[in-house]
Amino acid sequence: MRIDGRPELGHLTYCSNIHAGESLAQVMAGLSKHLPAIRAQVAPDQPMGVGLRLGHAAVTDLADPERLAELKGFLDQGNFYVFTVNGFPYGPFHGQAVKEGAYKPDWADPLRLAYTKDLARILATLLPDGQAGSLSTVPGTYKSWAAERLDVMTDQLIQQAADLHRLALASGKVITLALEPEPCCYLETIAEAVEFFERRLFSDRATARLADLTGLTLGDAGDALRRHLGICYDVCHAAVEFEDPRASVDLLRARGIRIAKLQLSSAMRIAPFCRESIQHLAPFAEPVYLHQVVASRGGILTRFEDLPQALAAAKAEVGIDPTQEGAEWRVHFHVPIFLEQLQNFGTTQSFLLEILALHRSQPISDHLEVETYTWDVLPPRYRDVDLSTAIAREMNWVKDRLVSGTGAA
Repeated sequence: MRIDGRPELGHLTYCSNIHAGESLAQVMAGLSKHLPAIRAQVAPDQPMGVGLRLGHAAVTDLADPERLAELKGFLDQGNFYVFTVNGFPYGPFHGQAVKEGAYKPDWADPLRLAYTKDLARILATLLPDGQAGSLSTVPGTYKSWAAERLDVMTDQLIQQAADLHRLALASGKVITLALEPEPCCYLETIAEAVEFFERRLFSDRATARLADLTGLTLGDAGDALRRHLGICYDVCHAAVEFEDPRASVDLLRARGIRIAKLQLSSAMRIAPFCRESIQHLAPFAEPVYLHQVVASRGGILTRFEDLPQALAAAKAEVGIDPTQEGAEWRVHFHVPIFLEQLQNFGTTQSFLLEILALHRSQPISDHLEVETYTWDVLPPRYRDVDLSTAIAREMNWVKDRLVSGTGAA
């Protein structure tokens, strides 16, 4: 949906990866159950945007034109429209251990390229005329897997850009593939993402490769790379990495890297960390998702690939006072964005408020997507309303702050 009275602030939606379901039938069951109730609370008098998550199973189902027409008919009838797709998780995303499997296949695997090409064609069919699309994806690969994979990974991303260029010519729909930096991944920080884009995706070699694939001139090929390859800025991930909100956004703008999607999310914040924090964090060390931890002591960052590892390290510390000045933990656990505090620690809501204030004064992206997918693994005390109401509450929280200007400037 468009923000009331502020169309320049873009389209706001939520990511349907919060709904369990892999097959198209399961995806549509989740949408049918929740979308009408959400729309009644956030956009009763206007079309409501939808951020679709489609895994490989649903994409396979949608290869049947009749099934794709069925999905489009459902959306049209309900006054829903799709402008963004989450193409990050390829396989099952609920009900079983996901952990680092969320990054498989990575961008060095032909399966990732084939899947993303199919997703782009589905999105082009669902996109309203005149509407640009975004397709978020894994940040290249998991950091520990990256050795000797970078050349293949780069070339497949350029091949994807070529496919998006051809798709735009055929359909009139412009779609940007948005790589999503995440802790402990190859693209972890905004600085790392900028370096990767400049040295590999926007390089003279990449431009020549795209020109060879498409027949474009070198100048047009360079423009096409910047049009079809960009960043999904996940606010939770950036906060966990102790990014500076304004500086990180300004850096991407200065280097001409498109922020195709702004994912609105919040992480856990423990400041100061203390021995009691170990006990309080234990219920969040659940077996489904990876919960990376970045700890800051005196400005020095220490990273852990998952919360259980961080807790084990904290228990084993000898001679270090974890409450010393500057001790702060941030945990990659998408908590409800309307919560400034949890029972025993805080959240990175202030980081999100600063991003929203920056967006209100100078729009960061045309696509805004609330992403709180960990609802079903949150401790019960934080699941005090039904899921549709919780999603609507988050969207309305964002809308109110964009309209009223509440938050840091």
